[in-house]
Parts: sequence; C-alpha cells; structure tokens
Amino acid sequence: MTLRLGDTVPDFTAQTTEGPISFHEWLGNSWGILFSHPKNFTPVCTTELGQVAHLKGEFDKRNVKVIGLSVDTIENHPAWVADIKDATGANLNFPLIADSDKKVSDLYDLIHPNASDTATVRSVFVIGPDKKLKLTLTYPASTGRNFQEILRVVDSLQLTAQHSVATPVDWKQGDDVIIVPSVSDEAAKEKFPEGWKTVKPYLRVVRQPGAASA
Repeated sequence: MTLRLGDTVPDFTAQTTEGPISFHEWLGNSWGILFSHPKNFTPVCTTELGQVAHLKGEFDKRNVKVIGLSVDTIENHPAWVADIKDATGANLNFPLIADSDKKVSDLYDLIHPNASDTATVRSVFVIGPDKKLKLTLTYPASTGRNFQEILRVVDSLQLTAQHSVATPVDWKQGDDVIIVPSVSDEAAKEKFPEGWKTVKPYLRVVRQPGAASA
C-alpha cells in the first residue's frame, strides 16, 4: 500500500532487539519515528543508527519514540549492534525490528522495484500521537540521513499542531513563525496580542508562541 500524509499508519507485530512489540500499543501517546534499513552490516546505516542512539535524549525531550527496521533476522541483530557500538561509540538504546519476512516492509511500501526488488529503501516516517503520518522522507543508499533536520521537522510539527502557525524556510526552534492564512486579522489579535509584522497580506510574521523574549 502507498502511505500518504494524514493516513493512519498500519499496525503490526514484530520481533525487535528489545523483544516483541505491537506497534500502535508501543507508540502509546507518543510521537514516533520509524526508519528503515536495507539489511544488517550496511555502512551508511551503521553510522545512522549510532547517531540516533547519541541523539536519544533529544528525541526523549520531544516525547518521540524511535524505532529502526532491518530486513534481516533477529539472530543477526546482536552482531550488528556490537558493530554499531564499535564503529560509533553508541550503545543501541532503542528497538531495531527484524523484518526478514518483509511483512512490515510491505505494509509501509518499502520495496521499490526501481531501486531494488529485494531490499528496502531508506525511508523515515514521522508519526503523531494520533497514529497519523505527519512526514515521510526517502533517501538513496548513498546518502546518509540528517537527523538534526529530522529533529527540526519534529519541532515544527509539534509547534504547528498546537498553534495556528506555520514555519518559514530554514526555521529553527525560537525563530519567528507565520500566522496561517485561515486565521483572520481579527482572530489573530486574540491569538497573538503582542502583534505581528505584515510582510504581505497573506504573510504575517509573529514571534514563536512560547519563545522567550529577546
């Protein structure tokens, strides 16, 4: 199946390095990130898994659970986990799914024949507490994922889910944001009593809600 933004992500049961899970139950009321890998002992993915382990505290602060997936057997995972620690200095501190039967890969449309008939593409799914898909990214095998960018996107998604704002180009935590066009000026006066800057009638810039004053 093809997953689109706003779809409820498929539930599944799977074996992981932290034992069996039922995905929706495991997510609970948290945000979630599922990111896939073609197989164990791949060089780019080894660096990525190590980096996510190093950033685990940042994901925890944002109430985000992270989980990896590899189309390999659970018996092979411990050796790869040891390699990840040796190569990156990071202990794997989140679950890694063993998807050797490609059940989860098929549910999440991770087999792209134009890329490979057998290996998963390297995708990232950001999932909200409502189990809806909020963002998807797919990378080629040759390019490592930027998890600082994924944290930035999570910050934007969480902010815009709570307030009537959007984030502009290159936005980062604490920067000014944009009042969404569906909010009239009259309504904006109530939501943003400190005022805003009108760049264009449809482009109203305001301080990030909750951000400290300069």
